[in-house]
Amino acid sequence: MSYEFPLDYSKVREFARAVKTDDAAHTGTAPVIPPTMLTSGRMIWEPAEQSGFVKLGFDRRRILHGEEEYVFHGPLPRAGQTLTADTRIGESFEKPGKRGGVMTFAKMITEFRDDSGRLVAIQNSTIIQTATTGNSEGSK
Repeated sequence: MSYEFPLDYSKVREFARAVKTDDAAHTGTAPVIPPTMLTSGRMIWEPAEQSGFVKLGFDRRRILHGEEEYVFHGPLPRAGQTLTADTRIGESFEKPGKRGGVMTFAKMITEFRDDSGRLVAIQNSTIIQTATTGNSEGSK
């Protein structure tokens, strides 16, 4: 299931300030997005009931961000565009946790397309669900 991610001018500028970029490409009347802004699209615009976390069955209280990669298929999107995004689950695997229990790793792949349907970018995220056993407060 897909969702729309509108690239509002003020949000592009706000995000650029938040990540402390001074690149002139992120200002003006049609600024390009900072590449990492795609993450906020999934976090803000993706309906909660169709999020990757729900699809994975992960407990949000035990989630860590593992890795993020962006692949752009042309120029960066600009303010004023609306992207359509679709997230699917990729590889999933488990590893023993250092404090006991099992950690679950999952890859989420989000494709972003412009209004013509052209693939603009792919976001590859690794999400980790920490183990439920072990001493989470560390040893003394």
